Amino acid sequence: MSHGLLWLPLLVVFPLLTALGWLERRRQRLFRDWAAGAELAKLDGCGGARLVEGVLSWSTFEAGQLKTVDSFTIKSLELVELLALGSGEAPLTEESQGACRLRLVGGGVQKDLPFSDAERARRWMDQLMARSRCDL
Repeated sequence: MSHGLLWLPLLVVFPLLTALGWLERRRQRLFRDWAAGAELAKLDGCGGARLVEGVLSWSTFEAGQLKTVDSFTIKSLELVELLALGSGEAPLTEESQGACRLRLVGGGVQKDLPFSDAERARRWMDQLMARSRCDL
């Protein structure tokens, strides 16, 4: 009987892990469909982003669908800054890791694109600036 009680937590945890895996797979499938044909795309804990025909748009996964949060026209991009995600206007240093945001500035507008990984955000900075120069 005591051996049977030891297996009881596993019987609870296994269906929970299966359900979480199913939700993640669904999120990735929705993102793949949403980002199809994009020049640049990312999916992380902060949401998804895609660059299609010079327009960068980003979304979050809510209630089983990708909900568009905002967009930015790359042609008007003047400056990209890497900032900390939660602490105001603090710029990140080269050694910083973890959650951050890209501040996109151009055309009198500034918008923030969240990232869960600073290294990926740095690569995106370079690619976005290169694409904005190509569109000029």
